[in-house]
Amino acid sequence: MATMQPPTERLVGASVRRKEDPRFLTGRGVYTDDVKIPGTLHAAFVRSPHAHARIVRIDAARARETKGVVGVFTGQHLADAGVNGIPTAWLLPDLKLSNQRAIAVDVARYVGEPVAVVVAESAFTARDAAELVEVEFEPLPAVADAEQALADGAPLVRDDAPGNVAFRWALGDAAATDAAFAGAATVVKQRLVNQRLIANAIEPRASLATYNRATDELTLYVTSQAPHVHRLMMGAFVLGVPEHKFRVISPDVGGAFGSKMFVYSEEVAVAWLARTLGQPVKWTAERRESFLTDAQGRDHVSDAEIALDADGKVIGLRVHTVANLGAHLLLLAAAVPTYLYGTLLSGQYPIPAIHVDVVGVYTHTTPVDAYRGAGRPEACYVIERMMDLAARAVNQDPAEFRRRNFVPADAFPFQTAVALVYDSGNYEPTLDRALEMVGYAAFREEQARARERGRYLGLGLSCYIEACGAAPSKIAGALGAQAGLYESGVVRVHPTGKVSVYTGSHQHGQGHETTFAQIVADRLGIGVDDVEVVHGDTGRVQFGMGSYGSRSGPVGGTAVALSVDKIIDKGRKLAAHLLEAAPEDVEFTDGKFGVRGAPGRAKSLAEISLAAHLAHSMPDGMEPGLEATTYWDPSNFTFPFGTHVAVVEVEAETGQTTLLRYVAVDDVGNVINPMIVDGQLHGGIAQGVAQALWEHAPYDDGGQPLAASLMEYNVPKADQLPSFELDRTVTPSPVNPLGIKGVGEAGAIAATVAVANAVHDALAPFGVTHVDMPLTPPRVWRAIQSAQGVQGRA
Repeated sequence: MATMQPPTERLVGASVRRKEDPRFLTGRGVYTDDVKIPGTLHAAFVRSPHAHARIVRIDAARARETKGVVGVFTGQHLADAGVNGIPTAWLLPDLKLSNQRAIAVDVARYVGEPVAVVVAESAFTARDAAELVEVEFEPLPAVADAEQALADGAPLVRDDAPGNVAFRWALGDAAATDAAFAGAATVVKQRLVNQRLIANAIEPRASLATYNRATDELTLYVTSQAPHVHRLMMGAFVLGVPEHKFRVISPDVGGAFGSKMFVYSEEVAVAWLARTLGQPVKWTAERRESFLTDAQGRDHVSDAEIALDADGKVIGLRVHTVANLGAHLLLLAAAVPTYLYGTLLSGQYPIPAIHVDVVGVYTHTTPVDAYRGAGRPEACYVIERMMDLAARAVNQDPAEFRRRNFVPADAFPFQTAVALVYDSGNYEPTLDRALEMVGYAAFREEQARARERGRYLGLGLSCYIEACGAAPSKIAGALGAQAGLYESGVVRVHPTGKVSVYTGSHQHGQGHETTFAQIVADRLGIGVDDVEVVHGDTGRVQFGMGSYGSRSGPVGGTAVALSVDKIIDKGRKLAAHLLEAAPEDVEFTDGKFGVRGAPGRAKSLAEISLAAHLAHSMPDGMEPGLEATTYWDPSNFTFPFGTHVAVVEVEAETGQTTLLRYVAVDDVGNVINPMIVDGQLHGGIAQGVAQALWEHAPYDDGGQPLAASLMEYNVPKADQLPSFELDRTVTPSPVNPLGIKGVGEAGAIAATVAVANAVHDALAPFGVTHVDMPLTPPRVWRAIQSAQGVQGRA
């Protein structure tokens, strides 16, 4: 890649093949549903077909009489046994909590909410028996649209949240923003809808719990991104199980995209059932259940205004957002549309005055929480759509308009008007390289010629920024986080010189077993295959916060690297003792501790580790063994950035959009493994493009989901996407010693608005300025027809 800095070390910066792939590609991975325990029972849930209904009566007689059925349990059984509601993990002032029950007791509040669970000797028997449970519902009025839920007289989701308002939140200087707009030469306004999405990981959610009566120990295998968080939340706050008697294991996980961060109803019920029945209990979701119950994403409606001075400089931004939270608050539900959204609205621009206010709204729909990017894609969509509209309003080229408004390279660290301080950045090179790669000037000429022939090409830009590795814990706690945001790393060198790494981060497809091994092997001068990475098991790994928010590299990777440094420091002191040299004269290179200026006087890492474990000759006061622990709490987020460019063609006769090219130039700081970084970008871009053009999870007015299977929910196919053209610049982060920033969400943050801007660029000859996503053929066609009708009447 032309602009990527060459790696200065042997393994960090190299495209090492993923260590974990052989077991996945040969079917030797172990997922939750693969775990087999003798005597396992199976659970199937009875779910509400109504968006809002009172549970009048549950008759489970026929189900209980079915051969192989062990029992049928309701929400009242769990409540009577002392099972508490599921708490949220981010609090805001005056937040109206939902206290979600694992199984609804009196009222069901969304389609798919569990109202009973059947346990049987086989999964098939449990599912068949679940259909025999008769539930008498009293249907109640429901509301699915967040704006309608705020209207006077709208059906209430819960009595203790008047007007269906979960919270009201604001950030920025309202007075300064009003003043900026009052003095503006140009003001552009636009209503923006960021539609609801479903994560659709390849592996559905699953859980298997087993209870040991002899030791009073509960073990839960579960598809979790954060096993220790699961253990803490479920044990301490829901089930009342002491942490030292509760082990959570998250084995191989087939994708998550944020949707497997949360404590869900089913896993609480399965864990309780295992303790109650004294037998293992398993549940694996069917795809139809995933569509109804997995946390969904986005679902914002925003009224945005951008103010420009006479020179085309952005001087103000004002945003009012209504965020649909669904029926219950999950783990980060209050943080996503507030601190993970409003704080990113400055984008790559030094906007002096910004004010954003958000209303979080309960509706009778599946709960909404973090989905790849979690607030950052929504912010990027707002600012980058408004930048395009503003450029058009003042008749400026959208690329040059952005360039004139960038934060200067010499302004970092840069304090925004919405609380964040960007760690480092250099925005123009990514824009320049992206324009060069796409052939910007030549494209504009081609576009003009094509329009004369009735072909409508469009090019869209997205100059994105994101915040990764949320930190520090002290500030997060002050803002409402109910947990720390540090990460842990233990590095253990065995007597033979082989290394085990225990990380509080979690892998669910990102390649951590490879990248963390590269960090360790590179620093210790050993082979990648000499390093094992252990994660996802609270019985083996020290407390950690898990993987989300592109935090694993900058936070988890740094914790591991610092532990390696501690090991090298101890090894140097031990080597000095054994080699009869001063510690300051011993240097560590290529896996050996040697005396400076004396080539023959050296000890390998394996020799030093063996000596540390034998402890026959140690410096006074030094403990045996060679192991180190680090809990890393960064001083700030990291802020990856870049420029993505989409090129599309829109058929005016049908409204069909074809993505012709996609160019991405990203800056994610120093890169551990370029191949894995590219893979993360590919996946994120695909999801972002899918939101722009195809994916949508709508509900009807009664709260019934209209996209409850892959027949209605349009995930992209490979032949709908072009080969992505990627490049990078490198601006290291000063926040961590590795200089890395994070990449897992970048593609999903940037791609949606790049494609949306490209479609609107193609539609410019028709006078179409905005169409809400997804930009499906019917929507685009209707916009063209409507604009032509207006022009015709004019």
